[in-house]
Amino acid sequence: MGEQPAEQVLVESPRGAGGDSTDAPGSSAVTLPVTGMSCAACARTIERTLKGVDGVEAAAVNYATNRATVKFDAAVLGIEDLVAAVREVGYDILDGGAIGPAASAADETRLQDLEEKAREEEYLRLRRKLIVAVALSVPVMAISMAHLQFPGVNWVQLALTIPVIAYSGSQFYRGAWAAARHANADMNLLIAIGTGAAFLYSTVVTIAPGLVAYAAPHAGLAHEMPAAVYFETATAIIALVLVGRLLEARARTRTSEAIRRLLGLQPRIARVERDGIEIEIPPDQVLHDDIVSVRPGERIPVDGEVIDGASAVDESMLTGESLPVEKALGSTVVGGSVNRTGSFRFRATRVGRETTLHQIIRMVREAQGSRAPIARLADVISSYFTPAVVAIAAVTFIVWFLVSPAEQRLSLALVNMVAVLIIACPCAMGLATPTAILVGTGKGAEKGILIRGGETLERAGNLATVVLDKTGTITTGRAEVTDVVAVATAPVGGGASLEPGVGGLEPGGSTGGADGAEKDLLRLAASA
Repeated sequence: MGEQPAEQVLVESPRGAGGDSTDAPGSSAVTLPVTGMSCAACARTIERTLKGVDGVEAAAVNYATNRATVKFDAAVLGIEDLVAAVREVGYDILDGGAIGPAASAADETRLQDLEEKAREEEYLRLRRKLIVAVALSVPVMAISMAHLQFPGVNWVQLALTIPVIAYSGSQFYRGAWAAARHANADMNLLIAIGTGAAFLYSTVVTIAPGLVAYAAPHAGLAHEMPAAVYFETATAIIALVLVGRLLEARARTRTSEAIRRLLGLQPRIARVERDGIEIEIPPDQVLHDDIVSVRPGERIPVDGEVIDGASAVDESMLTGESLPVEKALGSTVVGGSVNRTGSFRFRATRVGRETTLHQIIRMVREAQGSRAPIARLADVISSYFTPAVVAIAAVTFIVWFLVSPAEQRLSLALVNMVAVLIIACPCAMGLATPTAILVGTGKGAEKGILIRGGETLERAGNLATVVLDKTGTITTGRAEVTDVVAVATAPVGGGASLEPGVGGLEPGGSTGGADGAEKDLLRLAASA
């Protein structure tokens, strides 16, 4: 048998999965798709900003999913106020992307499409910027590494570097400016300070070399030598960071696959009887107590109770059981399952976001957006990370400036300060844990394992024993021929024989493998 899991495993969170309902009268909840985040510090900035808005009761921002979930008093403020608050700190919300707890599957699908389109556009934009950065960085690096000297060499490097700074690196400087205006610190600030310092210093050396020229270290030379430029540092750093951002953007395009596959289990139409006429409508428009008709091979649109007819229904999407379940008068059917044989009618009992399928989708999304204890610890640590790096870089600059030779102190201090800033830029501390939860819960959902929270997933790492409840849990549930063994001589038509070694069958019933044995057996059966 195969090893593909077939059983749906529901892992309960000790804190519960939460729900779509709100606790207090007048309280509402909304999910906002956020754009422009580049690190975990961005998510903390948005979360802190939203919590500071009057009327907001709770807010959580997940960097891995790029979504903000806000619970607020609808009598005090509206969604447009939340969007304005996010945009005020330099980030954005997808137009028309906000959805509430009562959103339909169509709304969720629309949001998925908007997010997928935005991610694809972001990927293409980053790729264009990376192409420009690499194309212009290579000659700058070649000039610098080969120590080429010719009239106007610094001006050539400056001309090649300006497009990299102004176009390829523009997002870093905009993000750093927005963060600085609101007294925040993020990865953009590190990149902007490091590359900006290298670029400005090199520009001054190129335009006004006398300001930073230093005496030649060789004895007997009284003239001054021009200071070195570091254009290659600025261009190479931007190119390398863009590579990381591009890979991250590409990975994000796959994060919604689990949810999209679950949404794909719901059929496009539902056949409903109204006023004695059967009409076709989207499943989201099915109402309580509507009479729904299902034909062989169709997916059941919503949950309900059979009132007429009988059939066998494949409920493996819910239970993992591969054998169809017989349904008759009074039986319960689940939306998303497949009607195998027969036709029947049923009365809708749970529709819209009440259906079992949508509860599973909601649970998977909550699990992807949840924070494990280790993630909260990482958030606390990373909140001090950027300010600490900036402080260390400042100390590095001061120390090197004080201890270096007078003629080289500025350039040496600058280079070492930039090194401290840039080595900390690809900080995965705030991204690794939420991404692991996102991918883990998504892949689990695709395999039929539902995990209801990051805390539960973290605790699962301490499991010592796993108990499987029945046969078929870790098998495919589909029988297949593995061996063909001849137990006696049995002549058949066409001169063939089932005797071992006769008629093409090898001893043990094989012609070089199970596939050959099956084909030979079918051929012999057809010729008999």
